[in-house]
Amino acid sequence: MRPSPTRPAPAGRATEIAAGVYAYLQPPGGWCLNNAGLLVSAGESALVDTTATEVRARHLRATALELNPAPPRTIVTTHFHGDHAFGNFVFPEAVVIGHERTRSEMLAAGLHLTGLWPDVAWGDIRLAPPTVTYRDGLGLHVGALRAELAHVGPAHTSNDTVVWLPEQRVLFTGDLVMNGVTPFCLMGSIAGSRTALRALRRYGATTVVPGHGPVGGPELFDAVDGYLRLVQRLAEDGLRAGLTPLEAAHAAHLGPYADLLDPERLAPNLRRAYAELQGLPADAPLPMPERQAALGEMIEFNGGPPCCLA
Repeated sequence: MRPSPTRPAPAGRATEIAAGVYAYLQPPGGWCLNNAGLLVSAGESALVDTTATEVRARHLRATALELNPAPPRTIVTTHFHGDHAFGNFVFPEAVVIGHERTRSEMLAAGLHLTGLWPDVAWGDIRLAPPTVTYRDGLGLHVGALRAELAHVGPAHTSNDTVVWLPEQRVLFTGDLVMNGVTPFCLMGSIAGSRTALRALRRYGATTVVPGHGPVGGPELFDAVDGYLRLVQRLAEDGLRAGLTPLEAAHAAHLGPYADLLDPERLAPNLRRAYAELQGLPADAPLPMPERQAALGEMIEFNGGPPCCLA
């Protein structure tokens, strides 16, 4: 049973998935309960993402210091969303790296996410956007560990970064992949996400750390792609029937994806899919009024604000 909406989920835990490579998981993985990563080697460490609230970020910091006495020198921020980036400020010793649009979009969004769930104990959050940015790819060395950063997308957002450890065959996907949790493409692209998944398959990863949900393998790509393919089909059927995205969401049968967490994301996903079928390019953002309308439709579809256990 999912935890009560009035009680935050427990703090995250680090699990070693390869020598010196840890997944920091925050079950059950719904809104603002993201995963992070820790790379530890030769007295050095780095993070892949942080967390949404100050309390959660301070727990992540304590976990990092248990695994390596020196604080992380580097944070890779996989995209601009606050659940993956608000905790950056708790690591003042670290250089924050991200795609060039991660910095600009993080500064533009500010702390807007906190207003969606005013009852969450966010803490005294201060934005710490990337100070080192890249466009296509970047190498990162942490002791003996070697990681490759790559921009893939548009997908979940316009500025997604994946982190690939070729020797360990571990791939940190950010929110391009979620496990047991509904994908969310309102600020990215449905078609672009499916293209990005084909690129992720080519890495040949044996261990996949999704942005939300349990660690898995390449089978996670199939599950996400299947859901996105269904969204596209529902959008095609809805347009043909003259339904709005919200009406199509109410009429939808999700089949094997009905039990994913946060199913209310179907409504904004369909709005994005409609726009793409009507000619919006994958790399073009939805106009802000449409984004705001989509979030309103999600709340209406859900019968109230989505549940956030952060």
